[in-house]
Amino acid sequence: MGQRIKTVRRQRGLSQAQLAHPELSDSYVSLIESGKRTPTPAVLELLAEKLDCSLTYLINGVTAEQMQEIELGLGYARLAMENGEVGEARTRYAELLADSGLAGLPQLRQDAEYGLALATEACGDLDGALALLNGLRENDPATMTPDRHVAVAVALSRCYREQGDLAQAVNVVEQILGGAVRPAWNDGLMRLGGQLLAAYIERGDLLRARQFSDELLAAAEALGTPQALTLAHWGAAIVLVENGHGDEAVAHVERALAIQSEYGDPRRLATLGGDYAQVMLTARPMQAGAWRELLTKVEKELSESYANPMAKMRCAMNLARAELLLGNPHRAGEHIKAVCDMLDGMPRMLQMEARLLYGQTLAELHGQEQALHELEAATEALDQLPATRSTAHSWLTAARVLERIDAPDRSVDAYKRALACVGL
Repeated sequence: MGQRIKTVRRQRGLSQAQLAHPELSDSYVSLIESGKRTPTPAVLELLAEKLDCSLTYLINGVTAEQMQEIELGLGYARLAMENGEVGEARTRYAELLADSGLAGLPQLRQDAEYGLALATEACGDLDGALALLNGLRENDPATMTPDRHVAVAVALSRCYREQGDLAQAVNVVEQILGGAVRPAWNDGLMRLGGQLLAAYIERGDLLRARQFSDELLAAAEALGTPQALTLAHWGAAIVLVENGHGDEAVAHVERALAIQSEYGDPRRLATLGGDYAQVMLTARPMQAGAWRELLTKVEKELSESYANPMAKMRCAMNLARAELLLGNPHRAGEHIKAVCDMLDGMPRMLQMEARLLYGQTLAELHGQEQALHELEAATEALDQLPATRSTAHSWLTAARVLERIDAPDRSVDAYKRALACVGL
């Protein structure tokens, strides 16, 4: 700041005494320019007026016009992210960070770095997202607000879980929630608790997940906010499904959906509707026709709302599952083929799930050679994923389909891999 004042003063052809007179002493101006004194807001306004420059420039090193451009750029990047144009959002955030104008704006630079991390994750680059998020946590701890600190931890835990590093996914959250005295619950900490619950489920710690789910439900009821209640009931439903209590899960899923319908964002409601149908396909597969109707409606809503591409892909995959349950493999094939054509750059877990589902569909269509090709692609992707509860389910599914298409050696190997994933 002192250097900027000195530079503008010289550009204006003023001495320190001329700039100071009559309100300030020239020695005080000298101390400010040398960085030995920090001027008060009132003095800064006075100097900006005398130097005929913007206060924003003296404080941050950018003009008011540059500040407006930066804020507009951040707005466009956020809008692209909200509309599901994740590649565009990633490019815009990266361009903003490449501009030297953000160097003197720590809060806006942090906004751009956080936005870039989320866009990078949405593009399927988990390693890149983790590097950005860890950089934020390590480089800006003093300037990070409590809400941003929690938001970064939420994203970190999610990325570690999607990458399969469940120990880190749990550790990131427990650093905040696992102390002797738990902080007072709020919506941000409830989101963080939801990530911890997901990590417990993924690593197969279902007893701990059930206990923690009960704690989240009690916290949400006490907090009473729509977001907290939606998260807690949704988490409880997933825990119950994983424990084999599908009917009990339905009440929690429907409560979460009802709350979201009344208070939530329509785009988030559409995504939750797709997730609801996925749970119901597991809990009540005999009603697959009803869930297909719901998913068809969700698909239309997602297409009209410019939702995240991964949400659209998961909806199409669930439609394929519903069609398989209804005995319509040709229709299932249309849905899953469209998904497989968009897999480049997506997370490895999503790619594997799509290939495995396509293999199941081809097996139903009696295309054994094609089915085997897709199943080999799926198991090759599975080989690169860590041993978790989800990968155990996937190996088991692969084993059953391989058995059905008369590939006994590969089927036995897949059964063994499923057992190994759960420690047997």
